[in-house]
Amino acid sequence: MKQILFLLLILFSSLGFSQMYNPVKWETKVEKISDSEYKLISIATVDKGSHLYAQNIPEGGPIPTEFTYNNDSKDYKLLGETSEEEGITVNDAVFEMEIKYFEDTAIFEQKVQLINTVDKITGSVLFMACDDEKCTPPTDFELVFILYESAKGSEKNTNEHIEIDTKKTNELLYGMSSDDIVKPTASCGNEAVNLSVSSSNSSLWRIFGLGFLGGLLALLTPCVFPMIPLTVSFFTKSSNQNNKSGVSKALLYGFFIFAVYILLSAPFHLLDSVNPDILNEISTNVWLNIIFFLIFVFFAFSFFGYYELTLPSSWTTRTTEGESSGGLVGVFFMALTLAIVSFSCTGPILGSLLAGSLTADGGAWQLTSGMAGFGVSLGLPFALFAMFPNMMNALPKSGGWLNTTKVILGFLELALAFKFLSNADLVAHWNILKIEPFLILWIIIFAGLALYLFGKIKFPHDSPIKKLSFSRIAGGILVASFVIYLASGFRVNKQTNTFTSLTLLSGLAPPVGYSFLYPNDCPNNLDCFKDLKEGLAYAKKANKPVIIDFTGLACVNCRKMEEHVWPENTIDNYLRNDYVLISLYVDDKKELPEEEKIYVKRVDGGTRKLENYGHKWAHFQTEFFQSNSQPYYVLLDADGKKMLNTPVPYTPNEKEYAAFLECGLEVFNQ
Repeated sequence: MKQILFLLLILFSSLGFSQMYNPVKWETKVEKISDSEYKLISIATVDKGSHLYAQNIPEGGPIPTEFTYNNDSKDYKLLGETSEEEGITVNDAVFEMEIKYFEDTAIFEQKVQLINTVDKITGSVLFMACDDEKCTPPTDFELVFILYESAKGSEKNTNEHIEIDTKKTNELLYGMSSDDIVKPTASCGNEAVNLSVSSSNSSLWRIFGLGFLGGLLALLTPCVFPMIPLTVSFFTKSSNQNNKSGVSKALLYGFFIFAVYILLSAPFHLLDSVNPDILNEISTNVWLNIIFFLIFVFFAFSFFGYYELTLPSSWTTRTTEGESSGGLVGVFFMALTLAIVSFSCTGPILGSLLAGSLTADGGAWQLTSGMAGFGVSLGLPFALFAMFPNMMNALPKSGGWLNTTKVILGFLELALAFKFLSNADLVAHWNILKIEPFLILWIIIFAGLALYLFGKIKFPHDSPIKKLSFSRIAGGILVASFVIYLASGFRVNKQTNTFTSLTLLSGLAPPVGYSFLYPNDCPNNLDCFKDLKEGLAYAKKANKPVIIDFTGLACVNCRKMEEHVWPENTIDNYLRNDYVLISLYVDDKKELPEEEKIYVKRVDGGTRKLENYGHKWAHFQTEFFQSNSQPYYVLLDADGKKMLNTPVPYTPNEKEYAAFLECGLEVFNQ
């Protein structure tokens, strides 16, 4: 239990501090022992009041410090283990074990013997540090040991000050420096204001609503619905002793359900605080999307009734034992028990929420918003039933309809699975799951759902159907109508020479231009550039303003803009005739040429190596425009050096987006 409290300390510290807690600074130096032997020295300077954990920590304790040395070319060999100073050893009350840590300064040494001549050795250190209130997440830091300086003595080379000429790297990559960009000085009366804030808030509320809907669906599953009588029984016993106490416990019960699901999102804030780009890296990772696809298929067949998903029975046993504690602790364990025993039904819904949030723009806060909606939706009814047991009389009795709900969710999970396979296909440029096969698969899945509702298909736990109910007939007709709607996606839009985009599938299906029959490299058959330098060169020659479209292959809101805002006549005319469109994909995994695979400085400190075009364009966005969400639209003059107005993010309102483009033209023509 104490280890759990310590983990919660880490999680809440990541949510409570907008600036990253970073109490450890690393530097390196090298000592020459002989012509072939060197001592690599890593020095950690720890802020006052904080401590850094040692390398050897007993299992079940905090994350130990761990050194890794890159030696793929076998240029050297390690002599022994990395040594450390004596440090401070204490009996830790939280972990109930002896733990060694360092305060102020810690020195780690590793002897190496050279096999080949090298100028430097690189490595990394994974570490964790804490003070009395908070802890860092497990943090990875790059180490560079420069050997050729060792002849001068034990000179320091501080990693934080590795010489990177930002101006030169930006000139190499983008043909300009961030200092060359002139901020907008003019504004237009019709220009949209504070779109970033309103768009972000709107997006968070939208995913909160989706999470709330997911919680309502979870209530109607056979894993959750039967828990309601147990809840009523628990709080009825409590209220027999003291009515006010029963009500207060019921409210706490609802809050604890909410808190349990909120905590599930906390680790992603840790990741977000370490590296703002990391959630984008996760959401567009090819293999992770394939894993999501397989998990969703696995979830779907669980909903169909072919097997059950359950967490270890020991978890349930322990939380159930906790319920007998009474008071606040008993209520908490009651809520935790609900979350665990209902996992076989809520797990797939939460998985959908998790995966969907990571592919959205707000990352960790999107996930927290969705989890909050789910927790409120699930916690509020249980609290009400616990406060007012007589409400039980208005509930429908358990029956076959619970399994029907579960099977319907199975079909939805199966359909959503192909969204993640599509992401992997787009990012990896496989050119397999284009719009045609995607629509066909969805038509098959929802046709199967319609047949199920009409009683033509059965699954293992289905009860015999003597007569179709009104709800099944109405649901079957609704799903059959959706199948027809999906088929309408094969209509050809003559203006764009692509298939017709479907509003309900916006962001779920591949772009309509990603097609076997009607391929289109740019949205809506527009002329666009996918290289910054080429686009700017053309804009200068044509003397036209530039719109830089920071987008993503797996970006949901980007597809919504391209398929439902850009086709509007006024906007299409601006993009087609008045602007030079440069679309930069921040999740493109295509490798950069070797001369561009360089280290750059992050805007929030530290360094990173650019490996692919996604890294390059993401760095350009954060370095030049201090933003890392997509879509993001920047209007520049023909030279690409002056911003025409304030950039905007996702702007679903057509009038506001048209005003944004019109404003840029006005400023350009002044």
